[in-house]
Amino acid sequence: MKVIFLALAFPKMDRNKYLYSQLVSQFHDNGHDITVVAPAYDETLTGLQIEEGVKVIRVKTLPLFGVGLIKKGIANILLPYQYKNALKKHDVGLDFDLIMTPTPPISLYGVAAWLKNKSKGKLYLILRDIFPQNAVDLGMLKKSGPIHFYFRRKEKKLYNTSDQIGCMSEGNIDFVKKHNPELDASKLHMLPNWGDIVPPAETSKIDELRKKEGFENKFIVIFGGNIGLPQKMENIVNLALACKAQKDILFLIMGKGNESENLQNLITEKKPENLQLRDGLPQKEYMLWVQMADVGLISLSEKFTIPNIPSKALSYYNTKTPILASIDRNTDFGKILDELNVGVWAEAGNTAALKEKLMLLYKNDQLRREMGQNGFNYMKEHLSANIAFNTIIEKTS
Repeated sequence: MKVIFLALAFPKMDRNKYLYSQLVSQFHDNGHDITVVAPAYDETLTGLQIEEGVKVIRVKTLPLFGVGLIKKGIANILLPYQYKNALKKHDVGLDFDLIMTPTPPISLYGVAAWLKNKSKGKLYLILRDIFPQNAVDLGMLKKSGPIHFYFRRKEKKLYNTSDQIGCMSEGNIDFVKKHNPELDASKLHMLPNWGDIVPPAETSKIDELRKKEGFENKFIVIFGGNIGLPQKMENIVNLALACKAQKDILFLIMGKGNESENLQNLITEKKPENLQLRDGLPQKEYMLWVQMADVGLISLSEKFTIPNIPSKALSYYNTKTPILASIDRNTDFGKILDELNVGVWAEAGNTAALKEKLMLLYKNDQLRREMGQNGFNYMKEHLSANIAFNTIIEKTS
């Protein structure tokens, strides 16, 4: 097939393999002619690039990350026009059999619908963020206001125009059905987050890292990735403060985001001596740190009404690291943790309950090993990029 993938975040394929680059590689490796359209991260590298054999059109855009809401909103609204111009400029034939786009952002609806109309190909939506409701939950948008109305209209159009919609969980499917009763529900199906197994580092490398960092006798609880409102980092800081009597427990937060400065200010104010804030690392290095950790942290804001399934769970599954999750009551991620026996959880904002669940893991090495192995087995058997690829092919054939 001739395929196009419209991306918002797409690191250079030779630098960082993640969710979407792994999927794109599957299409390429299976003989499909795939083109990616994505923002340029370097102004000197715009236009058509060949990245590991894949055609990637890098488009100069306004800043999409690390900026205020107004600037980010304007950048997203301009995105479809910039993508259309790039496709026209590079004389890309628009005879696509398959058009794929993930959420976020919802603003790519315009170019996705345009491509579908031009090519008569099928549109496959990879539904990850349910926007604009997630922005309403976090107080970033006022419900029923003009901006919300604009994006909600785009959302409905995107669902209706899509031929198939891959959802992260059954909770996602139920939510979309409930809030979009006019939608043909037969489009909705499961497409869980996926990832290829990264081979573990040798034990000697883990020991070297622990020695280098002075962590030989520490019980490491790690959080890595985006630091933003959805992650409600206060929950992790409060947990660290609640665990100060356990001198060997150390909390590591690795990453950056719009809330990095606020998190640093909170740490400066509260002074949790058992918590360290570090910059994010390239994937290969980061996976070494996760493998070193005893527990992997997930944190979601209790304000969410939509069922989020955090993709960072994949790195914990991969490294056989049991999960401790602070999550809202509307996600079905806790149910997934329980059914797979890969971790424990407490409702976000309940620090006492979260500490109790951490102590369960802290005191039981056998339980940690069992949960870690369960997560690894589940990822290996059900969450590979090849399985995601085959699901999309099956649904669009």
